[in-house]
Amino acid sequence: MSKSDRLFQLTNLLRAHQPVTAKQLADKMMLSERTIYRYIDDLSVSGIPVYGEPGVGYKLTEGFELPPLQLTSLELEALVLGVNLVTTRTGENLSQAAHSLLSKIEASIPSDHELKKTNESVALAPYNFYDERLRKNWDTVHGAIKDKTQLQLNYLSLDDQRSERNILPLGMFYWGGVWTLGAWCFLRLAYRNFRVDRIEDITVATDVVSVPEHVSLSDYIQLQKCHY
Repeated sequence: MSKSDRLFQLTNLLRAHQPVTAKQLADKMMLSERTIYRYIDDLSVSGIPVYGEPGVGYKLTEGFELPPLQLTSLELEALVLGVNLVTTRTGENLSQAAHSLLSKIEASIPSDHELKKTNESVALAPYNFYDERLRKNWDTVHGAIKDKTQLQLNYLSLDDQRSERNILPLGMFYWGGVWTLGAWCFLRLAYRNFRVDRIEDITVATDVVSVPEHVSLSDYIQLQKCHY
């Protein structure tokens, strides 16, 4: 990525997350904090109204706007592919939102844009990926995570053992072929992983159970990192 692209990316991060520290910017851009400081100076010299507050982070002057977004052919192809992956590999609700987003993207593409002229991409996401039950399960789990709702599962393990589990769903993870659900399992009193396609039935739990204070998505992810 060129320096000008880095500076543009930095400006967008400042707009989206202000106030934001140099360390947070370095983590998001996978650069050193020293490089971030240098890039901040470059933005200031070029006329971008960025300023820092000690102990708070960097901000842009209120009301600052960038020119309309211009995407390269490769950036646009990446965006369209990402939207199509969401359309074909999630639930019905997010799929419909992705369809709507894709329509807006296509409507905003200039007629002389390379991708619109050729009307083809070499990276595709097939539309026959999910069955309806799986899409419904995905929506139920996704909604429960957002609402912090406990669920009751009838689950079929990979060795064909059936069990009933009451869980607090925390996050879903896509592994290039299957979705897994990371959750707190009240039967095992521990974090457990469930394949969404192995869930035979799923309902909102009727008996809400007290959740240990440490249970969270970030705690789950940290524990997974330790195991791998």
